[in-house]
Amino acid sequence: MAETRGATETIEHGIRIAAPPEVVFEYFTDPAKLVRWMGDDATLDPSPGGVCTFVINGARMTGEFVQVEFPRRIVFTWGWAERLFGVAEQSTAVEVSFTPDGEGTTVRLTHSRLPHGAVAFHRAGWGNYLGRLATAATGKAAGPDPWADPSVVARAIQAAAGE
Repeated sequence: MAETRGATETIEHGIRIAAPPEVVFEYFTDPAKLVRWMGDDATLDPSPGGVCTFVINGARMTGEFVQVEFPRRIVFTWGWAERLFGVAEQSTAVEVSFTPDGEGTTVRLTHSRLPHGAVAFHRAGWGNYLGRLATAATGKAAGPDPWADPSVVARAIQAAAGE
């Protein structure tokens, strides 16, 4: 696995989704379900060492599943084929936990080993996409991805950098 050089940071997100963990989990492991909330194309083999690759608005994310514990936890590496914001393929890690919360699920996402210059982009991106996941996992259409518009992305990054 490629390593990100220099100091790195971690971001965290939490969201409650009105669907059980078994349902929400599949939106990270089933390519057809993943593209309902994030990306245009996905190739997923949700087993340790399995491929985790998807295209988001033309950019290819490449990673590998590290841990898959249905329906409680997933860990996968994350990086960009184009080295967006200095994040090389498989150079960062994403851990997602799924905790039952009544009839819903609390999703906790931690993205670690991010270079400082990539933090605002990924913080804003996960905020956008987890909101879309909350809609898709309840069986509703998430609608067009606002991040397909570069001006929306630029504004979101600026707002996230101000936090």
